[in-house]
Amino acid sequence: MKRSWTTLSQLTNGTCVEQDFERAAWRLVTEQVLYAADHRSRVAYHLVEEFLDDFAAALAPLGIRLERNPAHRYIIALPRHGEGAPVRLDETLFLLVLRQRYDEAIRQGRVEEHGEVVVELPDLQEAWPALTGRPMPDIGSLRMLAATLRRWGCCRLVEGEGDALQPFQLMVRPAIVDIVGEQWLQRLDQHSLDDEDDGDGDGDTGNADGSAVAAAEGDDAAA
Repeated sequence: MKRSWTTLSQLTNGTCVEQDFERAAWRLVTEQVLYAADHRSRVAYHLVEEFLDDFAAALAPLGIRLERNPAHRYIIALPRHGEGAPVRLDETLFLLVLRQRYDEAIRQGRVEEHGEVVVELPDLQEAWPALTGRPMPDIGSLRMLAATLRRWGCCRLVEGEGDALQPFQLMVRPAIVDIVGEQWLQRLDQHSLDDEDDGDGDGDTGNADGSAVAAAEGDDAAA
């Protein structure tokens, strides 16, 4: 049984008020992931961590379950029915490519602090067409895509130091494993196979219009 925010605020001896609990719950619903390492979400993370069962009970009627990753110190809100904000095709492809690069870096032991993985632009330029059969978006579009995925807790953009060839790098965050599950990765593999089947044998995958990507256009992400 969920305890009221008033009761919980009393347990903090006045450190937190009811509005703090309300804001933390709202951030879980709207932002999906709270990282202890992030300055702007640190307070909310610790509050939810301390009263995890109460927050879980509060969000359960909305069809949302909470999971805490103690190794990388984040808490994620996942819809039980797999419904959420609609995801565009370019956002879907970006998520899939970053998840694949994250898995590859994990296998090679290239993991940064807090479980993040660095993806350089040259690596992304090579991986995107190889995995999707489509050209990588331009730098401006990538920035906008990265901003969207940042709100979903999947990556953050780190600006470069005036290098025109490497204006920024992407830090893929560990919660991408929870948000982009195995079913999404299978979809990317099927998409690649569809492109190969549709090719003319000269190695050019052409336009990526396979069934996997077509299905992705109508999907809802966990975010």
